[in-house]
Amino acid sequence: MTGRTRANGEGSIFPYRNGYAAYCWVRTPEGLRKKKWLYGKTREEVHGKWTKLQNEARERPIATKIPTVGEQVVYWLDNIVKPNAAPLTYATYETYIRIYLLPQLGRIKLDRLSVRDVQTWVNKIAGECQCCAQGKDRKRPEGKRRCCAVGRCCRQQLSSRTLGNIRATLRSVLAHAQSEELLARNVAVGVRMPKIRKPKHKAWSSDEARLFLESARHGDDPLYAAYVLILVLGLRKGEALGVTWNDVDLDTAELHVGLQLQRVRGHLLHRETKTEGSDATLFLPAICLAALKLRKAEQDQAREKAGLSLRATLTAANRTSPTSCSPPGMAHRSNRGT
Repeated sequence: MTGRTRANGEGSIFPYRNGYAAYCWVRTPEGLRKKKWLYGKTREEVHGKWTKLQNEARERPIATKIPTVGEQVVYWLDNIVKPNAAPLTYATYETYIRIYLLPQLGRIKLDRLSVRDVQTWVNKIAGECQCCAQGKDRKRPEGKRRCCAVGRCCRQQLSSRTLGNIRATLRSVLAHAQSEELLARNVAVGVRMPKIRKPKHKAWSSDEARLFLESARHGDDPLYAAYVLILVLGLRKGEALGVTWNDVDLDTAELHVGLQLQRVRGHLLHRETKTEGSDATLFLPAICLAALKLRKAEQDQAREKAGLSLRATLTAANRTSPTSCSPPGMAHRSNRGT
């Protein structure tokens, strides 16, 4: 009687339900020796997976329980990003993941995510109107709907920068999964990004910038000093809004940039600047010095007005309160006792 010769360990392949299954002993990232199960429709398919797994198990630890993409991104956000990144960075990653990544890729097993899956996903979100996809227009009151909800698609597509940031978020998630030995490779690296034409914005001329500042100055705009710092010194918006009087020396005409103001989920945070290279002590030209002195005078005047108003309110309250606030009959009983 003759039988088919099987390779060493191939006896772990056997019929299972409507196909075949197999297992391979592997070392997990935790250092434990466990079975890793494989499934397929044909014996040849399972044997190919088994051989590949055997080779990988010789080179690196293999996880026996693989999370979904959704489970991995939640773990990555809570345990890697939140404790180590700025609140605004966490909020940005969380938004990308919740809106763009989870709906399309969240249910796929991490080790089954392919380059094709990621490429198809990137192409889809690049080509669709985000107003339609997120139902932005439908969330408006019925009388204020103006585009997607009434059949006039506004074609609000992602910019190339935002699309790149979304792909980079997934790439970071998969890179960390690699470092934890859950994956052999990062499938987001080989994805080609669709070409999106970036709209060209014409920078202001010096005359246009001057007219804008003059308009803000004569209109008593409270942000006039911030506009001057942005246009003249080139500060970022958050850096200009984060300047405190402790950072300004009006006598020596110097400004120290070391903090920025950020709005994160409705909360204002005073934090360090974006990069260490942003921290600097800058000389204040005459227009910046004049704008800051004007702002200080406006604040002093506002404080004085607020103080006068508070004192007037307290005085008026004291005039109306002597015995009129006593309980009924209190004054009568007091007089009877004298």
